[in-house]
Amino acid sequence: MPTIVTICGSARRDNPTAMALAIVQDELAKVDGLQIIGVEPDQMVLFIPGMETGPSDQDKLQEIVSSADGVILATPEYHGSYSSLMKVVIDNLGYPSALKGKPVSLLGVAGGRYGAIKSLEHLRSVCAHVGSLVLPDSVSISQAGRAFDDNGNCTNPRVETSLRKLAQRLILYLKETKCPDLYMEVMSRGETDD
Repeated sequence: MPTIVTICGSARRDNPTAMALAIVQDELAKVDGLQIIGVEPDQMVLFIPGMETGPSDQDKLQEIVSSADGVILATPEYHGSYSSLMKVVIDNLGYPSALKGKPVSLLGVAGGRYGAIKSLEHLRSVCAHVGSLVLPDSVSISQAGRAFDDNGNCTNPRVETSLRKLAQRLILYLKETKCPDLYMEVMSRGETDD
C-alpha cells in the first residue's frame, strides 16, 4: 500500500497552514489503498542538533518519513522563509536525510498578499540539497486569514482547487515516475552513492 506523509510546519492553534493541509489530505483520502500519515511535529520531542538533552522522537520521525513513498511539507512564511519548526523537522531527518530519493510537494501559507514565495523558494532549495525530488507547481496561499473560515473551510474556490491539484499531482507522479539516486549533498561532499 503506498504511503504519503504530510508534515505541518505550524504550531499555532487553528492555523491556516493546517487548514490548507487538511484539504490536501481530504483529496488524498479519495485514493483507494493509499495510506496517509499526518505528522504534527509540535506534538513530538525534537531537538536542535547539538542541543539534545534526553530522549526524543527523532528515530520515530525518520522511520515514518523513510517508509513514505511521497511527502508533503506545509509551512507558513515567517520573516521571508519557512518556519523554524519545519527547519527542526528537516534537521532531525538525519544524514543521509530520510527525504533522500523522496518526491516532495510543497505548500506555503502567508498572511500577506504576495503569498509564501520566499518560504517555498528556501524550502525547495534545502529539500533538493538533501536529495529529495521537489515536484513543480508548489502551492502558495496569500492572505491566508481570508482564505479559510472559522471551521477551516476554504472560502476561495481557486485556492481549494490548487490544494486538491497538489495532492493529485503527487499521486500521478508516484504512479508514473521513479526518483533519481544522485543528489546535491553527496555531490558537494565529493562522496559517491554506491
